[in-house]
Amino acid sequence: MIRPPILLVATAACAVMLGGVLPGTLQAQSPASATAPAPGMPVPPPSPAQPAAPAATPGAAPVPQPPAVPAPPVRVFNPAELSKRTPLAEAPNWSRLADLSKTMTAEEFDLAWSTFFSDGRNEPPPWKRDAAGITVPTGTSDGSTVRVEFRTAGDPLNQPKRTWRTASELPPLQGKPVLTGLRIALDPGHIGGSFAKVEERFFTMNPKDPTEFIAEGDHVLTVAQLLKPRLEALGAIVSLVRDKQEPVTSQRPADMRSTAIDILHQNGHTNPPESYVGLPAFQKMNTIQWESEKLFYRVSEIRARAQKVNTELKPDLVICMHLNAAPWGEAGEQVFSLENHLHLLVNGCYAPEELRMQDTRFEMLHRLFSRMHEEELPIATAVAKSMSQSTGLPPFVYVTPNAKLVSETGYVYARNLLANRLYECPVIYLEPFVMNNEDVYHRLLQGPYTGRTLTNGRLRSSIYEDYAQGIIDGLVNYYRSKRK
Repeated sequence: MIRPPILLVATAACAVMLGGVLPGTLQAQSPASATAPAPGMPVPPPSPAQPAAPAATPGAAPVPQPPAVPAPPVRVFNPAELSKRTPLAEAPNWSRLADLSKTMTAEEFDLAWSTFFSDGRNEPPPWKRDAAGITVPTGTSDGSTVRVEFRTAGDPLNQPKRTWRTASELPPLQGKPVLTGLRIALDPGHIGGSFAKVEERFFTMNPKDPTEFIAEGDHVLTVAQLLKPRLEALGAIVSLVRDKQEPVTSQRPADMRSTAIDILHQNGHTNPPESYVGLPAFQKMNTIQWESEKLFYRVSEIRARAQKVNTELKPDLVICMHLNAAPWGEAGEQVFSLENHLHLLVNGCYAPEELRMQDTRFEMLHRLFSRMHEEELPIATAVAKSMSQSTGLPPFVYVTPNAKLVSETGYVYARNLLANRLYECPVIYLEPFVMNNEDVYHRLLQGPYTGRTLTNGRLRSSIYEDYAQGIIDGLVNYYRSKRK
C-alpha cells in the first residue's frame, strides 16, 4: 500500500502574522550608534519607553508622571530543562558564540529577535538580557553560562568570523557576468530513487505503472542539474550538495536503532513493536522501524549535508529545493488536490520549547549574531517575486504558529528547519508546486523539455524550466542591485 507523502503542511498563525506584513525598507528609530536595518528587514514596534517629562513651569502644580512600565517577565529555568539536545546533535562549542560579542547593538539584537527569531509568544527566552548584553546558559552539568556583549557607541565593530560573503563583499564585476565569483550550493531536497518510499516523499495515481511514480527527490535533482550550468554561465561557482539518488550520510536506518528505542522509551513506549508491517497507520509511528527510518532521512541525512556544506563547500548561499504536497481526501482517499501554491522559507520563528534544547539555542543565537538573516531575507524576497512570475502561483498561507510572515511579498516566511538552521550561511528554502495537484502531476510526468508543449489544452513551458528560471531571475535581480 502506498503511503501518502509527509506534508510540509505549511501554515501561518504566528500571531495571525498576516497582519504583520511589514514594510521592507524603513529606517530604524534607534540611536546613532545603531545600524539601520538591512534592506528587506521589517522594523518592529518601538520598545515601551517613558515619555519625556514636560519642562516644569515656575509656580505651577507638579506635572503627574506616567506609571513605570513593568519589566518583561523573568523566568528561572530548571537547569535540567536546558540540558537536552536534539537527536544526533553534538555538544555545542559555546566559545564560538562568545566570540560574537560586539557584533551587534542592543537595538539590532532586539530587532532581529522580534522580527525573525521569536515566534511571538509572550514567554521569556532561556537567557537573560540586560543593557550590556545577554547571558546564555549552556545547559552543561556545571551550570556554566556564556556572555555576549552588545556593541555600544565608540566600540570598534567586531566582524563575525565566517566563510560566506554578502553581495556587497563580492569583488567588483568590472564588466563580468553578474554572478561572477558567487559560491552557490544547490541542495535538492530529500533523496528520491529507491529511498522515496522510506522518506514518504512520493505520489502516484497509478501504482501499477512505474512510469507514473513521482518521487520528490528525483524531480528537484532534475531542477538542480538544469540550474547548475546556467548559473555557471552567469559566473557563479556552483556545487550540488547531493548529485545522485543516494544519501549523503553513510548511516542507514539500522544504525539508528538504539537511538530510536531511546526516543520511544522517553515518549512512554516501553515495549515498542519492531516493525510497522501490517499495522494500521496510527500505530506505525510507535515502532522501532518507523523511528529508525525517520532518524535516517530527516536527521542523519541533513546533518551529513550540513557537515559537507560547512566544512567542504563553504558557499555564500545555499538554495534548498523542494516540492510541496497537500493532504489526501477524506479518510485517506487518494484523490487529486485542488491546491497549488508557492512559498519560501528563511530561518526563524523559534518556539520556546525549541530554544530549551542546547544545540538549537546555540545555533539560533549563532545565526542571529552572525547576521545571516540580513542577507537571507532580501535574497528570498527577490527570488519569491521572480518565482511568482515564472510559476504564476499564489502564496501559500500558514495557519499554524510554526511560521511567521516576514516579507511584504506574502510569499516569504521564517521557520525553524534543521537544514536552514545548521547550514552556516544564508539559506533560502523553496516550496513551489503541490505535486499531488492534477496539473502539477501531469507536468512532472512530462519531464523536462525545451520550448513549449501542449499541456491540459495550453501551450506551456516545462515545469522544471519555470522552477529554474524563477531562481535565476531572482538571483540576477538581487545581485545586480547590490554589486559594484
